[in-house]
Amino acid sequence: MTAVPNALDDPSATRIAAAETEAVFLPGHGMLGISLRHQGIEYLRRNEELTIFAENNRTAGIPFLFPWANRLAGFQYEVAGRGVTLSAHSSVLRYDENGLPMHGMMWPHLAWSIVEAKADSLIASLDWSHPRCLVVFPYPCRLTMTATVEPASLTIETELAATSDIPVPVSFGFHPYLGLPDVPRQEWHVHMPPMRHLVLDDRKIPTGRAEPFGGLDAPLGTRDFDDGFALLGDKATLSVAADGHRIAVDLLEGYPYTQVYAPHDKDYLAFEPMTAPANALTSGDGLRLVPPGDTFRAKFRFRIG
Repeated sequence: MTAVPNALDDPSATRIAAAETEAVFLPGHGMLGISLRHQGIEYLRRNEELTIFAENNRTAGIPFLFPWANRLAGFQYEVAGRGVTLSAHSSVLRYDENGLPMHGMMWPHLAWSIVEAKADSLIASLDWSHPRCLVVFPYPCRLTMTATVEPASLTIETELAATSDIPVPVSFGFHPYLGLPDVPRQEWHVHMPPMRHLVLDDRKIPTGRAEPFGGLDAPLGTRDFDDGFALLGDKATLSVAADGHRIAVDLLEGYPYTQVYAPHDKDYLAFEPMTAPANALTSGDGLRLVPPGDTFRAKFRFRIG
């Protein structure tokens, strides 16, 4: 393990590298990915004001969104016979512009333990059993994340093991903020495969309906995205490229949904791997349960160049 300086002074900060590709994670702060560089070029965004983002429960870099990705439609949900009422003013949660709980328990409040650190890989775990965690998501489990760098790629594999006598609902995801160097956002060329476009209401909550989406292979221009999609198969690749630079997100296993986020006035976009659609804990749509003693696995990869 190589210690690296960072704005949050996290002593667990770890750099992993292979050839000209390197990544940095903060196990002590939610296993947040704060850097992904290839040939000296940084491809992550929202990674420069981490102290401010931590103080305000804002997402940054590559955040792990647990126990739910994106929004819930309200403050109550019930799964596997357990009902939950979330606080509307919690210091460990984030809320969207409508006051809805968003992205689960935020990364500054979750300290992972390093299991193994090598030059090109990092394994960390989180035991979801603390009362503060169970108030938000009363399903004991153990999370294990493995980040592996190879030349021009970073793969992140997540395992969720159900550690008690009740099943664990699966609705986590990631929100990587990606950007390309020295090219205006309007000139970024986006590729998205054919998928099913999830119809959202005015709060950006899925209505349960979906429409065909024929894919996209065009400049981003002034397009705005904050859209949910369901994959047509088990795997998919979404990418952005410009001026000889390209970064792709490969959804390899366990991610049948994705959210695409690209506000027109920001120099970043996100292709978000999601194990379930937004609001799945409330709606039950696309929600899977991990039986007691079993393990769920999901994997995605960044490819650069």
